[in-house]
Amino acid sequence: MAAVAAADAVAVVVANMTNVTTITKESKSIQIIPQLGIGFRPELARFIEQQENIQFVEIIAEDFMHLECIPQALRDLQKRGVTIIPHSLSLSVGGAERVAVERIEHLNSLAQYFDSPFVSDHIAFVRAGNIESGHLLPVRRTEANLAVVCENVHSVKAGLSVPFVLENIATTFDWPDNEMDEATFVTAVLEQTDSRLLLDVSNLFANSHNLKFDAIGYLQSLPLERLEYVHMAGGIFKNGLYHDSHCHSLKEQSLKLLSALKSICSVPRVMLERDDSFPDMAELVDELEAIANA
Repeated sequence: MAAVAAADAVAVVVANMTNVTTITKESKSIQIIPQLGIGFRPELARFIEQQENIQFVEIIAEDFMHLECIPQALRDLQKRGVTIIPHSLSLSVGGAERVAVERIEHLNSLAQYFDSPFVSDHIAFVRAGNIESGHLLPVRRTEANLAVVCENVHSVKAGLSVPFVLENIATTFDWPDNEMDEATFVTAVLEQTDSRLLLDVSNLFANSHNLKFDAIGYLQSLPLERLEYVHMAGGIFKNGLYHDSHCHSLKEQSLKLLSALKSICSVPRVMLERDDSFPDMAELVDELEAIANA
């Protein structure tokens, strides 16, 4: 009963968010209300099916290597009008090697199958010399590497039929000989490749905590007119570091950053990521409601 009540509560909040355009009399400005989404995982399929307020889901492209294996749950969501966004982990646009054509083609095939408005990946590298890291690794932020990243992004965009959106990553280390800060590097990549931004607010909190920089200043330095959507995920503090685990509850610090972002710019879409240690329905609803309120 608690889960049902919580679901009703968040449905009211998000219905109000998505169906009302707020006009501030003093400024005569129009406030654009974001769509609410969630990362699709098989363990969450039943929960997502029951949430009428979910307007988009993000799928991990590498989980669906063959179109004939796409689950009925995703097909049903598509029929219901839920937007489906393919999100890749393996393009490795920050690597020294050219992005594999077959990876681009696969990502584009998912976009075409689901009639997706765009696809996304990360400003990171995941392999070198055919060795997979198994993790999203930060790019050394130099002018030379900026040129490499931009060249790779251009090659990805040339093979896509939809826009390409790039995400900032979370990391527990940084290169000692960087020539620019992260916000400057991300901005340069987006502007030089004319790409859109997936801003992971929780990743930003993780990095600002671990690497000791001002998260609000970072936000203010980004070309937020390029913002396409936002990720929110949970993590854990351990030995002085914040680990972006995606299997713990949302932290208040991330929610405060989301509110700060909303005060700076319009946020078209915002979504919850949960990859493991899946909680009960009531807790998931609480996290979606917290995002909606923020």
